[in-house]
Amino acid sequence: MKHTLCKYLSLMLGLSLFGCSRATPVPRTLNMHQNWPISIGTEIAGYAVSSGLGDISLDLSGDTIHMPFDGTVEPTATSCVIVSSADVPAYLFRLCGLSQPKFGALYQHQPIGRAQHLVFAMLRREPNGTWAIVEPSPTFIEQLLTQS
Repeated sequence: MKHTLCKYLSLMLGLSLFGCSRATPVPRTLNMHQNWPISIGTEIAGYAVSSGLGDISLDLSGDTIHMPFDGTVEPTATSCVIVSSADVPAYLFRLCGLSQPKFGALYQHQPIGRAQHLVFAMLRREPNGTWAIVEPSPTFIEQLLTQS
């Protein structure tokens, strides 16, 4: 709400109001437990790979993706986002294929972005600090796709 109000006031008054601009977040890098030769971002014949082993792909036809719980959305260097939450500190959720994702702190049920084709992966923190892709429950994926 604050961001929308600041944007409106800036347009109306022709001013750049202090506290109204959002800094571009720094891409998050993950140290993965599994190392596969073909992963997200790998180029093959000039085309970028958009999913790999352990990813789940959903054809959403432009529908909205919602926060499954209160948490943070961060960019990655591969045009994906990472969703994290203090509610589930041992897990991260990688979402690829979002158009105009919202970054920063978001509340449960708030929209993250829209996707024609969503590529989703659930990652668990390993004891050595790396991240491993694990199979998510259908119930969790449903939380991304609904507001309830």
